[in-house]
Amino acid sequence: MPQMMPLSWLMLFIFFSSLFLMFNFMNYFSYIPIKLSTEKKNITMKMMNWKW
Repeated sequence: MPQMMPLSWLMLFIFFSSLFLMFNFMNYFSYIPIKLSTEKKNITMKMMNWKW
C-alpha cells in the first residue's frame, strides 16, 4: 500500500478543518432566540436620601 505524500495530509487537514468551521458557523448563526414573555416588568425602586 503506497504512502500518502505530506501535501495530501495537509490538504486533508485543511479540508476537515474548514468543514468543521463551516458546520459550527452554520449552527451558531442559524439559532433563532425565542422570546418567552412580551410584557414589561416594572422594577420598583425605593429612593432613600442618606444624611450623615
